[in-house]
Amino acid sequence: MTRTLITGGLVVTAAEEMLADVLIENGTVVALALPGRQQWAAERVFDATGKYVVPGGVDAHTHMELPFGATVASDTFETGTRAAAWGGTTTIVDFAVQPKGASLRSGLDAWHAKADGRCAIDYGLHMIMSDVNESTLREMPGLIGEGVTSFKLFMAYPGVFYSDDGQILRAMQQASETGALIMMHAENGPAIDVLVEQALARGERDPRYHGEVRKALLEAEATHRAIQLARVAGSPLYVVHVSAREALAELAAARDLGLPVFGETCPQYLFLSTDNLAEPDFEGAKYVCSTPLRPKDHQAALWRGLRTDDLQVVSTDHCPFCFKGQKELGRGDFSKIPNGLPGVENRMDLLHQAVVDGHLTRRRWIDIACAAPARMFGLYPRKGTLAPGADADVVIYDPDATHTLSAATHHMNVDYSAYEGRTVTGRVETVLSRGEVVLDRGHYLGRPGHGTFLPRSTCQYL
Repeated sequence: MTRTLITGGLVVTAAEEMLADVLIENGTVVALALPGRQQWAAERVFDATGKYVVPGGVDAHTHMELPFGATVASDTFETGTRAAAWGGTTTIVDFAVQPKGASLRSGLDAWHAKADGRCAIDYGLHMIMSDVNESTLREMPGLIGEGVTSFKLFMAYPGVFYSDDGQILRAMQQASETGALIMMHAENGPAIDVLVEQALARGERDPRYHGEVRKALLEAEATHRAIQLARVAGSPLYVVHVSAREALAELAAARDLGLPVFGETCPQYLFLSTDNLAEPDFEGAKYVCSTPLRPKDHQAALWRGLRTDDLQVVSTDHCPFCFKGQKELGRGDFSKIPNGLPGVENRMDLLHQAVVDGHLTRRRWIDIACAAPARMFGLYPRKGTLAPGADADVVIYDPDATHTLSAATHHMNVDYSAYEGRTVTGRVETVLSRGEVVLDRGHYLGRPGHGTFLPRSTCQYL
């Protein structure tokens, strides 16, 4: 491994900003110093003058190769992690899925097989529990010992991933005893199913009705219920993809009580809205995800929640399905449109645009995109910061470069962009993963198999 020096850049972490040189050796950051103070020799030198030097992004919510209904998410671990690297993300945490009626182990082994030897960047795994029973509850401590320390439950999708309140409570009790973190998809699935059936009976079949039946109040109700079940169990709770201000209010109230309750939102809820779902000629299908996009007036509450730390993390919920042949499965029936959006390549740039627009500070950008997800899921300070001993996951970022997001130029394996035609200020210039240059000035230098599996410790906020 060559010695690498990054000179002259503004180092931005969640904690501080400083002009500094960064020395990298054997895949880790070994030192930072004021520019020119140390006469370090290095085989490879990057001049970052006028640029930011930031930690690689940590996207703690992706779904590569996820089966959904009659199809499968279009990004593989190879294509999805390559696209992540293009966007300045150097760590993902994906979701292994327990098949209904099978063991957690079988699901975890299947996802290891999908990812092993194929990833361009480092990766961890959460575990989706789709069948909570005595056997799977007994499996949880073993998985935690292997570094799979977070378990996702669904209050939505009856018949697929759904867990009832009793199953949720039992999983939370096990989490309380073992130190695991319960992640929750909080929507009232049985009530939503009734509204879907009634909408279809009325002939309401276009994509926009996906958002109308998955009501904000049913997200808020489920969020409230999940919080109370966690209180009964003495368990921490992490609510994924918060989209509605009413759900955020439930999180804020819980946090005001000092409860170990955390929340994540996603770029689509900050930058897109029901206006996109209502696009004509079935174009709205491109924007079908769950929780759904909300009216624009929810965005201000989400931005405020990020500033006040009632929301701690921005992940993508990257789950891409091509418009042709996949989203089109739902023509004539919105309930059959595969749920999910592409975004793993766009997150860092969109959140930097939020800095430009005055929604966030630079340090908060790095906090919600790098440091907080690393802490939340037991990867800090190896990931999420630039400090001696940290992995040399480093992004040289040009804060002044502008570019336009488009399917014509992105690297995700999907035939549309959710942000087509949006011009953003700020662009990744160089990406290092554990000291290896993965991307440099528009040239991809990464390879499948460089990324390694990351066993994680338990949540570091507890």
